[in-house]
Amino acid sequence: MDSTIPREKIDWFPKIDYKKCTGCQECFKFCKHKVYEWDKEKKLPIVAKPYNCVIGCMTCSTSVCKQGAIVHPTIKELKKMTDNAKKGCCCNTNGGSKCCK
Repeated sequence: MDSTIPREKIDWFPKIDYKKCTGCQECFKFCKHKVYEWDKEKKLPIVAKPYNCVIGCMTCSTSVCKQGAIVHPTIKELKKMTDNAKKGCCCNTNGGSKCCK
C-alpha cells in the first residue's frame, strides 16, 4: 500500500457473520494487532479496532476461522479503495469529500 495514504482512508478490515460464528475465540487469540475484542456477555468476538488490521492480511478469514464467519474486502476492492484515496476521494464506510466512480 502507498504509505502516503492515511490508514483510515482504506476500509480494509474483517467483518463477522454472526450466523456462522461459533464463538471459538480463534480469531481473537490469533490476531496480534488486537483487531478483535471479546464480548464476554455474548461470548463472541467483535471487530473493535478495525484500522489495526494490516492491509492485505486475510489470515483470520482464510486460515483461522474454520466456520467461514470472517470476510475481508476482495483484493479488487482494496485496489479501488487505494486508487480512490490517491485521487482524494473515498467511497468507503468513512465517507469522504467526494465519491469517485
